[in-house]
Amino acid sequence: MAARLKVSGLVSELIAEFAGTLILILFGCGVVAQVVATKVGDTQSIHWAWGLGVVFGVYVAGRISGAHLNPAVTIALAAFKGFPWRKVGPYSLAQFLGAFVAALIVRWNYSEALATFDPGNTPKSQGVFSTLPATALGVSEWGAFRDQIIGTAILLFLILAVTDVLGTPPGANLAPFIIGLIVVGIGMAWGANAGYAINPARDFGPRLASFFTGYGEAFRDTTGYPYWWIPIVAPIIGGLVGAGLYQVLVGRHLPPADALQEPGRLPTPEGEARVTA
Repeated sequence: MAARLKVSGLVSELIAEFAGTLILILFGCGVVAQVVATKVGDTQSIHWAWGLGVVFGVYVAGRISGAHLNPAVTIALAAFKGFPWRKVGPYSLAQFLGAFVAALIVRWNYSEALATFDPGNTPKSQGVFSTLPATALGVSEWGAFRDQIIGTAILLFLILAVTDVLGTPPGANLAPFIIGLIVVGIGMAWGANAGYAINPARDFGPRLASFFTGYGEAFRDTTGYPYWWIPIVAPIIGGLVGAGLYQVLVGRHLPPADALQEPGRLPTPEGEARVTA
């Protein structure tokens, strides 16, 4: 019976990861399709809708699975926060599937607009589904690789800061909103070079969906390079770097749980509490 309950619990977590990632991509790829194919909205619309997609996805899945919604997050939490390694593969698969199905829905819903805007299914509209390096800005594939490591390192560093109960986590269940703002900020500050995938599932799931629905060059960038692996590998490396830096620079220096102050107060170096503004 215990084994059956454990399997049932894992299945519930995987369904939650699937659903949360589905919501994330419905908003994320949906807004890019709207801006690119219909000219409704602009770059700021894209940043905010991606952030809101994270907020809503985390609210959907957070209570059940922790709402990783991102293999880079799952792997980093396994490496530094005790998340079971045996769940990394199933969580990542559920995230990929959620992103894949969501991208198919976006592709279907915007099929007429995309066909009108880009009847040849070229890189002109490929960016609706997956990221590409900004070759027009002189960004190479390795420049995009660097960019994704940095962006995902920032993401994981700040996610751990926001969710660390020994630090100053947001109250009133506001953590999903703050994490969404982190993604908005990364998009605004780090989105130009390579589209801030910062999530292997977010990129590969929709990339695969676009390939199956007519984008024959979905796995290559505009130079013909097989770019698809960069938004998978670089975010995983970046996530490990960001989580590791958080542990070294912040996590190891936080007070133990029995020294925590009451909510609304921050510990001073002398161990006394002061009320925040």
